[in-house]
Amino acid sequence: MNSASITGCVFELCAGSSSRRHSWARSACRGQPIQLLAKGRFRQTEIRQAEMGDGMVVVIVLALLGFLAAVFLVVLLVAAYRRRELRPNPEAVALGAVTNFFDTLGIGSFAPTTAYLKLRRLVPDSFIPATLNTGHALPTVVQALIFINLVRVDPLLLAACIAAAVAGATLGAPWVVRLPVRTVQGIVGLAMLVAAALYALTNLGLLPAGGDALALPGPLFAIAVVLLGALMAFGIGLYAPSLVLLSLMGLNPTAAFPVMMGACAFLMPVSGMRFARSERIDLRVVLGLAIGGIPAVLLAAYVVKSLPLATLRWGVVVVVLYAAALLLRAALKPAPVSAPLSNAM
Repeated sequence: MNSASITGCVFELCAGSSSRRHSWARSACRGQPIQLLAKGRFRQTEIRQAEMGDGMVVVIVLALLGFLAAVFLVVLLVAAYRRRELRPNPEAVALGAVTNFFDTLGIGSFAPTTAYLKLRRLVPDSFIPATLNTGHALPTVVQALIFINLVRVDPLLLAACIAAAVAGATLGAPWVVRLPVRTVQGIVGLAMLVAAALYALTNLGLLPAGGDALALPGPLFAIAVVLLGALMAFGIGLYAPSLVLLSLMGLNPTAAFPVMMGACAFLMPVSGMRFARSERIDLRVVLGLAIGGIPAVLLAAYVVKSLPLATLRWGVVVVVLYAAALLLRAALKPAPVSAPLSNAM
């Protein structure tokens, strides 16, 4: 199941009635260690208590997410005011609308945005990671607030993934703003190649199918998510890599959707607050991406809901590969050697 089909499944849940969503949630739990009565009937009281406990965790996660988004917005606006960059870039508004619209439908936003920023030279190459994480933070929060409560998943897994991804982003963001420009260009270029490969594998149906599990144990999983969170600070999107990782570990791909969404929604404002105060960022472009992205997310989620995306995804592969080639060429280009000064006679 690819990201687009997962999104379609979530949209079907949105359109269904409350009773249908509850019946789907129960059917998704088949194979889990739920105690059965001697006659094979569920203990309804235990199920209700479990659902109430899961619901409380989700409420807490959403409340913390709303608070974090509010703090991030204040930090962003204060930074933009101090730098006199409160006027959003009009081209970035359109870019944010298009990329976040298709991100909500399952295409992703980081790779197309990187390609456009590079081809149009809206920001220097070293600004790209900060621009992606900060500009797409609020639209991603809106996506999480819409979708995170619709799919049943182990709440402890959800909380652990969010904590691990935020820890990774906290570790990764300081490195991004300190690394040499060529290193950032090389890392982002390689990230674009990975993104293009994942787009192609999605279209060809070669991504892992996943299992039926709704929970995953083990410290290695937490370490892997920390690494993915750190890499996201460099502009490597979290959705596709984490979907591959979670599916290989046996998680139901539909259950992986809120895990990916929640992790991104928390780690992007965390890293974005660091980036907003750095020198390698153009806050006019960041504000444009956010302003254009938020209504586009709502439009995609509540009005459009689904589109045939395979052809568009192949087009994105071509553009992303071209942008990756430009970035890697810039990273590998020899540094100019200054001519030695002639001795004065």
